[in-house]
This record gives sequence, C-alpha cells and structure tokens, in this order.
Amino acid sequence: MIYKFRIVSDEVDNFRREICIDSDATFLDLHDAILDSVGFTKDQMTSFFICDDDWEKKTEITLVDMGKDSDEDTWIMSSTRLSDLIEDEGQRLVFVFDYMTDRMFFMELKEIETGKDLDAPICTRKEGNPPQQTMDFEELEKKNAANSSSDLDEDFYGDETYDPSELDEEGFADLNMMDDDYTL
Repeated sequence: MIYKFRIVSDEVDNFRREICIDSDATFLDLHDAILDSVGFTKDQMTSFFICDDDWEKKTEITLVDMGKDSDEDTWIMSSTRLSDLIEDEGQRLVFVFDYMTDRMFFMELKEIETGKDLDAPICTRKEGNPPQQTMDFEELEKKNAANSSSDLDEDFYGDETYDPSELDEEGFADLNMMDDDYTL
C-alpha cells in the first residue's frame, strides 16, 4: 500500500507538503523524506506522535531509544514500520522537529492506495517555505509577542472614553450570583 500524507505548519500559512511512501517503510524513512522536502538538517532530535482526532499526542515514535523506564512500549523510528501504527485514512500525527521549543508539523494520512508499492518516498506537492528549523527561546518569545500584539489594537481593551459610572452593577451582581452556583 502507498500512504499519502499531507503536512502543514501552524507557523506558516501557505506551507504544504505531500509525501507518498510505502506502508512498509519505517518512520525513519518518513522522517528523512520530510526533512529532505523542507531542506532541514538531520542532526536534531525529532519525534513522531500518533494523535487522536483533537491532535492530542498519544503514541511517541522517537529517533533514538531514550532509555525510558516504563511499562509502555518503546517505538524507535528505524525499527517501526508505518503499517505497525497507522491503518486508517484520516489518521493524524505530529512531527516534532524542534524539541527545545516544541515546534512541529501537523500531518494527516489523506489517502491509502492499495495494490501499489513504492521503492522510495517521494514529495508530490511543495507549497510555500517551511518555518526555520530551530529557534531559541528568545526568538520564540519575540515571535509570540509579535503575533499576540499584532492581534490586539487599541480598541481591544475598550474605548479611552470609558466611564466607570456606566457599569451595570445589577447585571454584574447577577453574574456573580451565577458564579456562586457553579463553584469547583
């Protein structure tokens, strides 16, 4: 079978990649195909996570054995075939490419072609430029501050001509009473 994955970024709106890969390929093969498609180096710690429909991380597939002492299964990219963990169209994954700042690509299995196979993965769609591969905490903070401040203009906090006497104290009291009914 051939798996066709769509890859997007929450950092760059027009960024898209599509990778076609054999279902018997390993997660390491997919890892290399993704990094090659975006021009990233292969010297960073990365992981895949199988996600639920709400993008909650469930199963981690690591680049190297992290030596975790747990009862959970350990999945390593080089020894885990895609078909071991992925079976259905619509399956969601994230590929964490910058561990220090938890930056990732969001992936979805868009199509499964049965009765076909591929010798090597191929990138069938390239749109836009990827985000930069690594970012230190200061850069990330600056970027987050710029993004959040650009969304807020002077009207966000209200009008400069606000008059506290205009506050509907009775309506506010009703809200406080409602809150008392729903304490945690």
